[in-house]
Amino acid sequence: QYGTMIEKSKGKDTTTGHWEIAGYISEKPFATYPNGFPKELVDKFIAETNCGGILANIPASGTAIIEKLNDEHHKTKFPIVYTSADSVFQIAVDTDLIPLETLYKWCEIARKILDDGNYNVSRVIARPYKIIDGKPTRISKDRRDYSMQPPEDTLLDEAKKEGIRVIGIGKIEDIFAKKGITHAIHTGSNKEGLELTLKALKNELDLDSIAYKGINITDETREIIFTNLVDTDMLFGHRNDAKGYGNAIEEIDTYLDKMLPYITEDDLLIVTADHGCDPGTPSTDHSREYIPLVVYGKKCRRGVNLGTRSSFADIGRTILDYFGISEGIAGESFLNEIM
Repeated sequence: QYGTMIEKSKGKDTTTGHWEIAGYISEKPFATYPNGFPKELVDKFIAETNCGGILANIPASGTAIIEKLNDEHHKTKFPIVYTSADSVFQIAVDTDLIPLETLYKWCEIARKILDDGNYNVSRVIARPYKIIDGKPTRISKDRRDYSMQPPEDTLLDEAKKEGIRVIGIGKIEDIFAKKGITHAIHTGSNKEGLELTLKALKNELDLDSIAYKGINITDETREIIFTNLVDTDMLFGHRNDAKGYGNAIEEIDTYLDKMLPYITEDDLLIVTADHGCDPGTPSTDHSREYIPLVVYGKKCRRGVNLGTRSSFADIGRTILDYFGISEGIAGESFLNEIM
């Protein structure tokens, strides 16, 4: 089955899109800082991290800003703090200069300052990089996102309450600030995310090694695997690399061929997106546009046109409906249309 979906939430960023897929519609957009972050916020960050100072504090392309300020970063050891058209507080350091653990700690401090001050910033993002072949190069596998928690329960929380395993692959646990997740594993590339999703379908993941402590899985018959593939956006959409973007889509398509044989009679596979990131426009920012909806299940009717859905939340509502869970999240189920 296939269709398109309109974003109902106010915004076009990663957090907003994922939350809406999971059934929470954001009525208020996250704050953006086109002129950089206010002095009182920066001063508090410098004082609480004891980092000595910061560089940049402007909206910027991540790859461009680390190339521009790398020498000064090495001279001062100050972190590079920047934002974008989205609601993000990004901290970049060369981890051969500043340890990765320090970067993560600084991000945790920034998250607390932003929350305590009601700055309404969606994500703090750790942007580690290293000098490789003489060029500052971001290390995707060590990136971490520190998101606000969804204000209300989502699909993931409702499933977890039922004792259902909820596996986040990629930056899913970061986007939901661990809320509603039972197992999680980070990835460094689309390929790694696709390989791990395939392993999950084949029941080959080492679940004990990625389980949260104190989680009680009481229902071994139902499970959610939620995968985010970050390269499509980060490496290609934001860099206006249409060819790379197309190659990434083809790679995903190739892996679908590998996954379909492991979709059982009781499984439902949904392929979608959390926002647009059009590589063919002059802007390098996210684009607010319809997202694709592709649904596959062996018990589903073939070739159903699901039309244009009025919210991403229809996905979350449909999954809960499929599980027989009636708890209230936003969205309208399309289960009766596909079964």
